[in-house]
Amino acid sequence: MARADRLARTETLRVERESDYRDALIAALTAAALGRQGLFDHNRDRRTRAAIAPVVDELVQIGEEIDAMREQLGMPPFALYHAFLKSRGPVGPQAVGERKQAQAWLDRLAADVE
Repeated sequence: MARADRLARTETLRVERESDYRDALIAALTAAALGRQGLFDHNRDRRTRAAIAPVVDELVQIGEEIDAMREQLGMPPFALYHAFLKSRGPVGPQAVGERKQAQAWLDRLAADVE
């Protein structure tokens, strides 16, 4: 019975943390869509990285917590977190800028809610 209770608490916490992650990601994406650079780390500028580091670190920390809970519950990794991680890094010269990329992410997240 204790294991079942512990798993139920973990599941409740996982749902809450996934909501927290989504909210934090939307806030970061909104700032990026309004012109704050660095969320996607396209240009790898040291100053830009330092300025955005607290936001990215928070997203990574929450994402890792969620993945640990999901593993404990026998669930697949948190797809939203891993999709965000994959979207970061250098891009080619023809790629859209961070503002447009952030807006596309916001549009997809809004469509997922509807």
